[in-house]
Amino acid sequence: MNLKPSNAFVAASWIALGVGMIGFIIGLWRSDMLLNEKGYYFAVLMFGLFAVISLQKAVRDKLESIPVTELYYGISWFATLLTIALLIIGLWNADLQPSEKGFYAFAFLLAIFGAITVQKNTRDSQIARGKHPLN
Repeated sequence: MNLKPSNAFVAASWIALGVGMIGFIIGLWRSDMLLNEKGYYFAVLMFGLFAVISLQKAVRDKLESIPVTELYYGISWFATLLTIALLIIGLWNADLQPSEKGFYAFAFLLAIFGAITVQKNTRDSQIARGKHPLN
């Protein structure tokens, strides 16, 4: 079975990650929020990206019978759900227009989707090239 992702899917994944991240950050940059609010949302974005990449790797490792401790697996799930909850709570309490809240929510979701797919494509490409521990 050929696991190598197509060039179109790799490009679409990187575009989704870039558009989500850059859109979110430009939205923060141009907003009238206080600097501490901008820092909160930026930290949630960065934490979220790391959390979903870690979760994707842990899930994939388990599927490929690569040892993953249940503690790390649980922490990965907890961190992912926590970032989503922190974003929801932050936006719920923010003094923003509903359209702005929606923009940040969808930019965040696009960025974490892009991060997951980029990680998946990286793993699949490694396997296809024979540079993965499973080979």
